[in-house]
Amino acid sequence: MSNDPIIRIKDLHKSFGPVEVLKGIDMDVAPGQIVALIGPSGSGKSTLLRTINQLEDVTSGEIFFDGALVNRDLPHRQREKHLNRLRQDIGMVFQHFNLFPHLTAIENVTMAPVLLGRQTKTQALAEARALLEKVGLSDRADYYPSRLSGGQKQRVAIARALAMNPKAMLFDEVTSALDPELVGEVNKVMKQLAQEHMTMIIVTHELRFASDVADHVVFMADGVVVEEGPPDALFRAPQHERTKAFLQQVFEG
Repeated sequence: MSNDPIIRIKDLHKSFGPVEVLKGIDMDVAPGQIVALIGPSGSGKSTLLRTINQLEDVTSGEIFFDGALVNRDLPHRQREKHLNRLRQDIGMVFQHFNLFPHLTAIENVTMAPVLLGRQTKTQALAEARALLEKVGLSDRADYYPSRLSGGQKQRVAIARALAMNPKAMLFDEVTSALDPELVGEVNKVMKQLAQEHMTMIIVTHELRFASDVADHVVFMADGVVVEEGPPDALFRAPQHERTKAFLQQVFEG
């Protein structure tokens, strides 16, 4: 496995009108690394995640994925082609599932690989069944999203992202919309992916989960990286006053 970063972010800035949300982010993610992004609401975590696959354009700075510049300045059609290729290699799971309501669980999982010519229908169905079994939903393959719990929908969404055999996975607060008793079943799947050395960036408010699953934690506040390091060091002996105050508030709250 190469030690070169699979994701490299250099001096990244993002503004929405007059409001600067990201204020010069630098970050490297190695292949197989699990990075947790933590921090208060409004700190820029989800915006940073969404710039990696260009769901949000950047104002300035550079993002590299697998050695290629993500935010290249290209004519519209070339840019669409460039981004479509990029997004095939970066799986993303959203807070609110984003499943197609008119498709069954297995149809949601098979759709992209077939549509993009990655697999035949037969291959995609076999792979989808294996992935649904992996996330504990082999008995829900023919269920529509309306018949699934929030935790089940989220696990289908993870299986759908994995169906493209991505090089990295982005998780944007994927358990924050779930009832507490359903959080564990989604976290279990993510822990399994971590054990398989899937490259992951996880935006989460669950600090205990971040401590368990991540090998690197990044604390963001007010659009900057305040502090980062291994979870043991950052959670047990934070160096920055802003980090200390945040952790104290979360763990005592």
